[in-house]
Amino acid sequence: MSEKNDGANRDATKRSARERLQEERQRQKTQDKRRRTLIVASAVVGVLGLATVVGVIAANTGKSGGSKAGPVVAPSGATGKDALAIRTGKGEAKSTLTVWEDFRCPACKSFEDNYRDTIHELEAKGLLKVDYHLVTLIDGNMGGSGSLKGANAAACAQDAGKFTEYHDVLFQNQPQEVDDAYGKNEKLLELAGKVNGLDTPAFRKCVEDGTHNSWVGKSHEAFIAGKHRGTPTVLLDGKNIFADEANPVTPQKLKEQVEGAAKGSGGTVADKGADKAAGKASPSAGSGTKAGAKASPSASKTASNGSANRSATGSPGD
Repeated sequence: MSEKNDGANRDATKRSARERLQEERQRQKTQDKRRRTLIVASAVVGVLGLATVVGVIAANTGKSGGSKAGPVVAPSGATGKDALAIRTGKGEAKSTLTVWEDFRCPACKSFEDNYRDTIHELEAKGLLKVDYHLVTLIDGNMGGSGSLKGANAAACAQDAGKFTEYHDVLFQNQPQEVDDAYGKNEKLLELAGKVNGLDTPAFRKCVEDGTHNSWVGKSHEAFIAGKHRGTPTVLLDGKNIFADEANPVTPQKLKEQVEGAAKGSGGTVADKGADKAAGKASPSAGSGTKAGAKASPSASKTASNGSANRSATGSPGD
């Protein structure tokens, strides 16, 4: 009997050991499962956190040095839809040139260098008015804030009645496309010294505060919404002067078309006979440049595949 009892006790002990082992294994599985759950949960939180950071970075791309967005403050005398254009020339002029520009855009500089004198001549005669729309395409493509800050400074110059002069100075002193020099207020204020009477406390405060930053942003949104091909986009009475890249409107052709429109409408043109002769025999300043025909709006295009958009480095005047 004792042998039977001993055998039964040994069997019970073995079963108990197996059961304890099974229980231990089950507890280990439970702990492992809990640990894996915690690891997965932590990973998910980490990914979501990273996504949030990336989202914040993306949301701030193209913004001026992290500057806070403020109210949309249009510069003095802004005109057009949502007051997004700065107009130069006389309001009664028969012809209207609409220009979308970026102060960091090399192709825009090329356009300005080749057409500037002709445009100013036609404005002075009362034949042409120009609506300038300022955009920030290069900031988005190359990084930095020079397009935005340069446009804000130009709008500040408009408040001071010095837009045309400062606009021209910015393009004449444009840095290389990869150099975000206009992203520094000090540079913009330095160039203001080239315009008589512009560098005032009011102008400096406007530049440093980014008073018109949101207005510039809204102008750029209108540029995107308009599905323009790039900068510069130049329209004469609504027609893109570079639509036919094989036969674009040169400075001389621009002058002839604007003068023709004024005469055809019965508008007053000083010494019409002299103007007609000048249109055929005396090229206006800025005409005759081969590069003028090259400053095509396609020089700075928006990419369709998400790659960086930028002005063509081979455009004239670069």
